[in-house]
Parts: sequence; C-alpha cells; structure tokens
Amino acid sequence: MLTPLTVTVGVAALLLAAWCGYAALRDQPVKDWHYIGVAVVLLLTLVQAGIAVAQLAGDERPAGGGTALFVSYLVAVPLCLPVVAVVALGERSRWGSVTVAAGAVVVAALELRLADLWAGGTGG
Repeated sequence: MLTPLTVTVGVAALLLAAWCGYAALRDQPVKDWHYIGVAVVLLLTLVQAGIAVAQLAGDERPAGGGTALFVSYLVAVPLCLPVVAVVALGERSRWGSVTVAAGAVVVAALELRLADLWAGGTGG
C-alpha cells in the first residue's frame, strides 16, 4: 500500500474534522464548502481503495496475512463519509457539523488501522 497516500488521506480527514469542528463551535450547520471537503476526502479514499485492490490483484498481500480483515477495512473507509454526510443533511444544526467531524476522525483512525494491517500488525 502506498504510505504517502495513506498519510495524505489521514491528514485530509483530520483537516476536515477540524474544519467541521470549528463550524460546530461557531454554532453553524454543514455548508456546501464542507460537502466539497467531504467529496475530496472521499475521492482520496476511493483512489486508495483502487490502488490497494490493484496490489491485491497482483501478488502483494498484507504482511500479516490478514487479507480478509484488510479488505473489510478497505471497504469501510470510503463508506464512512457518505453516511455521515447524509446524516448531516438531515440535521441542519451544529450537530450536523459535529457528525461530519466525528466521521472524519473515524476515517483517520481507520487509515491508521489500514496501514497497521498492511505492515503485518495484528492489533491485538
């Protein structure tokens, strides 16, 4: 897996979380600009998933042999942000911003786990 892309996705997710967290502190709902940020992070996660699938289709595998667990995390990462974006659409208050910020933090945490699984960590 490409470490620079993993770091980029994690940092972008944390920046999105900070941006939406700041909006929540200012008692603002999620705005169109925030959804563009969600789309950018989502696009990065889809690129990462595509590269990881291409590597798995070749002969590269996670070092610890946990391919099924790695793939489950790989599927969960791109699904996280669309779910919180839909919830935020329904919650047009500061709590919508909190929801997107929390989802972005989850994406960053999942990125750490993906990198750990690829390197052979068991997380036990």
